[in-house]
Amino acid sequence: MLLAAKTLSETLQYVWALMPMLLQGAVITLEIFVLTLVLSLPLGLPFALGSNSRIPPIRWICKTYVWIFRGTPLMLQLFFFYFFLPIFTNSLHMNILLDGFTTAIITFVLNYAAYFAEIFRGGIESIDRGQYEASKSLGLSRSQTMFGIIIPQMVKRVLPPVSNEAITLIKDTALVSVISVAELMKAAKGAVNRDVNTMAYLLAALIYLLFTFLLTMLSRYLEKRFSRHEVKEI
Repeated sequence: MLLAAKTLSETLQYVWALMPMLLQGAVITLEIFVLTLVLSLPLGLPFALGSNSRIPPIRWICKTYVWIFRGTPLMLQLFFFYFFLPIFTNSLHMNILLDGFTTAIITFVLNYAAYFAEIFRGGIESIDRGQYEASKSLGLSRSQTMFGIIIPQMVKRVLPPVSNEAITLIKDTALVSVISVAELMKAAKGAVNRDVNTMAYLLAALIYLLFTFLLTMLSRYLEKRFSRHEVKEI
């Protein structure tokens, strides 16, 4: 009994000693998550609109961008911007060097903007075509129709898939450990390698679960709120 109590006490002390390092990594994870979400959501909209553009070059550029970033692994994109981009710019005598955190933000924003663009494009195309015709009969321009009528309705419809992507994003942040960004997974791995104890991985998993739980609750709240407004509009 005393041995079990001593073991439990030692475990709790070890957990307490690990938490500052893991929480510091969790803060960086949240920074990557927030910056990616704040920048990629608005960036995805012009690519969604461009994919449906009547101007062929714009449509091809947007579709190619989405195809490349959705069709290649996120980790490969991280390696590209972290290792290949400096080599390429050096060959052009531009000497562009990016640290790990900046590389992670740029890569994640470009990657998730492509996914959000497809979600937004699907949401726009789900709006009944009759609303375009009604707007045209009222004398509204194409831009007035899109930004005043179509996009507000699209936002309500794409909320569930956008929420799912946000939950995926918080887990994908673990990938930046491969370019030496000291986020949560990197901190846990460092503790495991140092102490030869996998407790840090368990604690990191619990922190990720907490993040995803909070995001799930927030997404359900937003979906219910928008659904209530839709009922009122009817």
